[in-house]
Amino acid sequence: MTTLITGGSKCGKSSLAEKIAGNFTGRKYYIATMKPYGEEAFRAIRRHREMRNGKGFETIEKYSNLHEIKFSQRGSVLVECMGNLCANEMFSEKIINPVNKIIDGIRYLEKNSEKLVIVTNEVGSDGLTYSPETTDYIRYIAEINRYIAGFAENVIECVYGIPVVLKGELNC
Repeated sequence: MTTLITGGSKCGKSSLAEKIAGNFTGRKYYIATMKPYGEEAFRAIRRHREMRNGKGFETIEKYSNLHEIKFSQRGSVLVECMGNLCANEMFSEKIINPVNKIIDGIRYLEKNSEKLVIVTNEVGSDGLTYSPETTDYIRYIAEINRYIAGFAENVIECVYGIPVVLKGELNC
């Protein structure tokens, strides 16, 4: 079962994702995609580690190439988050268009897990004009999100900490 969780910054996506993935009784994997750049990133990483503390997640730091992850056994997989992963693939790996690579990685995770929970970001709603690179990033995230939403059983948007079910149901 795949669940996609979207929403704006600091809206409760991570807490909801951990609740959904955490209610699994078997192995629980947390794929952390944020490369630690700067103090703000280190603070965010510390906050997320504290949130997961004691919940039984095995953290896998993987900034790109999701298809390379090997699990010791099937279980619940939480990917945090598509925004970081897309930026990493675009700017670190020098991939012109990372959409297919990321989608292939997500399909790989789906085949190798019993429950897949994916956190993504809502980045295209403000209507501002950006640099070409940022415009590409927004377009890629939109493509990735549409694709995942198409096959996911559940799609949930967090709004001010309130989960709004767009497709399927809230399983936590």
